[in-house]
Amino acid sequence: MTEKKKILVVTAHPDDETFGMGGTIAKCQAEGAEIAVLCATKGEVGEADAELLAHFKSMADLRVSEMRCAMQVLGVKELHFLGYRDSGMPGSPENSHPQAFVQASLEKTGMDIAYYLRKFRPSVVLTSDPMGGYGHPDHIHAYRSVVRALELAADGEILIEGLQPFHPAGVYLNTFPRKFMRLVVKLMPLFGKDPTKFGKNGDINFVEIMQTDFPIHVRIHYGKYAVIREKASACYRSQGGDQQSGFFIAWLERLFSSNEAYMQYFPEPQSRRVRKDFFDGI
Repeated sequence: MTEKKKILVVTAHPDDETFGMGGTIAKCQAEGAEIAVLCATKGEVGEADAELLAHFKSMADLRVSEMRCAMQVLGVKELHFLGYRDSGMPGSPENSHPQAFVQASLEKTGMDIAYYLRKFRPSVVLTSDPMGGYGHPDHIHAYRSVVRALELAADGEILIEGLQPFHPAGVYLNTFPRKFMRLVVKLMPLFGKDPTKFGKNGDINFVEIMQTDFPIHVRIHYGKYAVIREKASACYRSQGGDQQSGFFIAWLERLFSSNEAYMQYFPEPQSRRVRKDFFDGI
């Protein structure tokens, strides 16, 4: 690929891009790619310590401030919000809020994302895997919305503010390598951690995650940029990001060898070879 490399990252909440793909973003940006991040919500339903919230009008304002901090650290200059509301975890009352992301039709969310696809015209799009990483409704809806957006953006019969039809050369889904996840589940109790209740809010169930095994087509090694990822994560104090340098997190980093894994959605993979770059062969 000879033209400028452009990557559009589509996420559900502030922190998804850094905790899941921060190493990738830091590495690709440093290597010359132009990166834009599109976030569906402002993390309105998240929790934070009162002392952090005291300096902001709302949880949304706090989360947006943290995200802008992370973007600055990662070197991302373009950030957009779709304006939906955080839907909360499965079964929570927030799922039914009329402005919740999951309440919006795929036609609506797809058109919103299709606009940015046509406007930014990325070489590569990154988003969540079909189960939303750990089953979060908004992550799943982000994946489904991107799938619909790809169809809408490429359809010449659909008019979107005078922008020309477009389809990216590659689409990749951020996912957990299940082989390593099984090892994590076995070893976590040795660190006093419950593999069914990981994360600041205890909402990540590694046991459930490893039940679905997605193929890995691209593995991005960001070792050289791990410090940048760590600094960006620290911006998310409300979500425990400033604690991501602890012993257990450091152990996880060593276990995963500073890698972030992706399943290839488009084009259809032609081999089982795990590549080191999104742009290799597209």
